[in-house]
Amino acid sequence: MAYTHRPPIEEHPDLVELRARHDRAAATPRAQMIEALAMITGLFLAASPWIVGFNGFTTLAVANLIAGIAYALLLGGLGNSYERTHSMAWAAAAIGIWTCFAPWIVAGDVAHTRSITSNLVTGVIATLLALAAASAARDRTDIRRDNRSGARERRPMAGDR
Repeated sequence: MAYTHRPPIEEHPDLVELRARHDRAAATPRAQMIEALAMITGLFLAASPWIVGFNGFTTLAVANLIAGIAYALLLGGLGNSYERTHSMAWAAAAIGIWTCFAPWIVAGDVAHTRSITSNLVTGVIATLLALAAASAARDRTDIRRDNRSGARERRPMAGDR
């Protein structure tokens, strides 16, 4: 039986092209802005109990600390792992939604004006940034096969310049 040498999957031309396209997309000003704002939002969420002044509510303070760190880790590394950004962005959106409702969900009487306002504003911003990251992570070109020739054709999608 003859042994055929096959290059590793990492060297497949389609995969190399996809990675190059993701690297170009991560270098755009839009992606960098989303990454920076998401990092700031995550850090604010983590520190918000001490900044806004509701750190006496231990359960909400810990919930915000954990959610803020997780959010910053998910979207803060946008440029380094752009291939997985779409799924990470949806997880970050879930954290943003959780942040909005956390004052009413966590144990204890923590739903006060400061905690509600801080969590609602931060949660909405976090969700919008996560949705923007999910939108940016989508493939911006529609590649389809032409049924007659079998050749690939690239068409720009709506919103492309």
